[in-house]
Amino acid sequence: MPRNLEEVAKLAGVSTSTVSRVLNNVSVVKTSTRTRVLKAVAQLNYHPNLHARTLAGGKSRTIGMIASNMENPFFFDVFKALEASAQASGYEVVVANTDYDPEHLVSSIRLMIGRRVAGLAVIVSEMDQELIQELAQSQIPCVFYDVGSARRNITNIRVDYRKGVERIVEYLYDLGHRSLAFVGHHSGLGPTSEREKAFVASVSRHGNDVEWRTVVDRDGLDGGRNATRELLDGGFQPSAIICVNDFMAVGVLRELRERGLAVPGDVSVTGFDNIKLSEYSAPPLTTAHIPRARIGELAFTALMQNEEPAVASGREVVIEPELVLRGSTGPAGRGAARRKVS
Repeated sequence: MPRNLEEVAKLAGVSTSTVSRVLNNVSVVKTSTRTRVLKAVAQLNYHPNLHARTLAGGKSRTIGMIASNMENPFFFDVFKALEASAQASGYEVVVANTDYDPEHLVSSIRLMIGRRVAGLAVIVSEMDQELIQELAQSQIPCVFYDVGSARRNITNIRVDYRKGVERIVEYLYDLGHRSLAFVGHHSGLGPTSEREKAFVASVSRHGNDVEWRTVVDRDGLDGGRNATRELLDGGFQPSAIICVNDFMAVGVLRELRERGLAVPGDVSVTGFDNIKLSEYSAPPLTTAHIPRARIGELAFTALMQNEEPAVASGREVVIEPELVLRGSTGPAGRGAARRKVS
């Protein structure tokens, strides 16, 4: 039975305008009120119909995309490719940014369902099983990036992060690095924690021959700087720093430079993703390439295929990262030797 805005407001004990503000992610709503409204929305399984107007034949020409952090060029590159493919086929794309906030993810998904989008690309790390189940029941064609599993109306695009991180660790080990650090963010989330777990597993295989640390901060340039400060101020002196992504790695480079440490002479640094910025950092970043344009194109293709009942079976696409060597890495230098002696 369809629910309406008034029922949600009554159950949550708020006005209908407050419900609207919550559903539209207006920040003036108190956290406790927002939580109460979202609980009522979930309990009633309410989806506002924000996109009742469709083209002739009643078919929506809108694709939705939800991303964790549009400040990170990785997500923006995926969006650009998805949008280009959509426009070429007569579709528009609406995008929502969650900033890794699970509550924003919930409201964004329900807004997209309410818009009756023709398909939804969910490029996030903070997904949970209940939301996956809700999207499966909605029967909207969906593409997930590195969360959940393929099913009837859901395609999953997955990156083999473990293999990518293992290649980076072994490359640095072969260069003589025996003091390694990992800079990450949101370590409790699937795709990011997978990279951290791969790092720990890789260095652990070398036993006591390798010293290592992990440190996390917010995803972004400042997060990279802050994580490096915490690492170095804590007394650990790595000969190489492996970063969860290129965006944070650029912040790491900035902090090392301000401390008078040469890259790669004193410390080697690697990123992950191979965003355009990695080519123009100083020095250019060694990284693992993930084909963002291909991911965006694959996402659109999968959404269009999943619209057709005959092929709406869902599938998993696995992408293997490629190591890209640039100037930010080199043999463990004299600085590393001094640290080992001391």
